[in-house]
Amino acid sequence: MKRWGVLVTVGVLTLGSVGAGSAQASPGKPDCPTAEIFATDNTAIITDPADPRLTTRLTRFDHEVRSIIRTHGAKAEGSTLLDGVFWSGELQQTTYERSREFDVSRVGREGLHHIADVIRKRYDQESVLTFRCLPRDAPDTDAVEIQADGVDATRLHDALAADTEARERLGGGSVTLGGRLVLVAPLSELDLARKFTAELGVDWNRAQVRYGDEEFVA
Repeated sequence: MKRWGVLVTVGVLTLGSVGAGSAQASPGKPDCPTAEIFATDNTAIITDPADPRLTTRLTRFDHEVRSIIRTHGAKAEGSTLLDGVFWSGELQQTTYERSREFDVSRVGREGLHHIADVIRKRYDQESVLTFRCLPRDAPDTDAVEIQADGVDATRLHDALAADTEARERLGGGSVTLGGRLVLVAPLSELDLARKFTAELGVDWNRAQVRYGDEEFVA
């Protein structure tokens, strides 16, 4: 899958040995979930923003993934429908994807990886993205998740098309149906992500920045 193609899957060990307890991640902020999984059941390359497959609400997928999360000992707190816009270097154009972000609690690093891998295999994904919220100075912190209101898929598309550096190094991002940007990026690309969000019209002082550990489970 694309670098950030909201493709989440989580790898696995039985949560009997990992999960609750000291292995759990600590949220960077009070409103930051323990962990997030960004996932989809889409396997097609969609380049037309008017493609009817982009209108699906992924309702059945939502129920199935929640069941997978519970089956492996974690707790599914909720999920959010996302519209993703990503840059394909192979196609040299943007691609689109409907996906969901799942909030997960009662899970540790290994358990999260395991769950994502189960999802990846079940829905035939190349990779699945996970994000564990952590304090900014935690040893495992290597990424940021930026959220900001006032962004839609069209604006995200246009900004990617106009910024070669951002599309090649960040890959793209997603927005909720309510117009909230969700952008996960390596901590090393924080300055570029900040510049890109400014191009989207985002006031950085109003953006929410979460720190944590990202993993593409492949």
